[in-house]
Amino acid sequence: MMMTSSDGRFVLYSDFNCPFCYALHERVHDLGLIDRCQWRGVQHAPQLPRPMEPWSGSLGAELRHEVTMVQRLAPGLPIALPPGKPNTLPAIEQAVALLRKDPQYGLDFIQRAYRAFWCDGRDISDPLVLKELAGEHFAEDIDGQNQVIAQKWETAWHATGQNGVPLLVSPDGDLLVGCVSKEQIRQFFM
Repeated sequence: MMMTSSDGRFVLYSDFNCPFCYALHERVHDLGLIDRCQWRGVQHAPQLPRPMEPWSGSLGAELRHEVTMVQRLAPGLPIALPPGKPNTLPAIEQAVALLRKDPQYGLDFIQRAYRAFWCDGRDISDPLVLKELAGEHFAEDIDGQNQVIAQKWETAWHATGQNGVPLLVSPDGDLLVGCVSKEQIRQFFM
């Protein structure tokens, strides 16, 4: 059974290290629809290292290809080729803690984390980077409840039957998969 938002909002499954997720998040934000979403961070590549390691060879080529694709799909989106991809669990757990404490501040942190990685190439698995991005609301110790919530998000994402991100789920359970146009997003939210 697919889990939808319990409060009637759309659910946005997303991973910080996915450029398509970054682009979709920016589009949803630019359209003024982010407040109608419950952002749920998931790891589509949990094997990635902490700290982030530079990618070269075929992995570097894959990362360049992804960034080039996003530049074509979202012209004008500020994006730069990062040196690698980090494990995003620390950033996801920080987002959970901030969303629980202050939902608006949590959403602001999420946007800052995407931009820190995709515009500035910063390692968002680094606790010092996360502390800077979270500011005074930084959660020093991620408690068990934050970890449980992050795991529930992961489980619910897998229950959709989709294995990719980004993924939007309507309150009725309809799915919108991938980095889609602003018009497709508007239609989905109607």
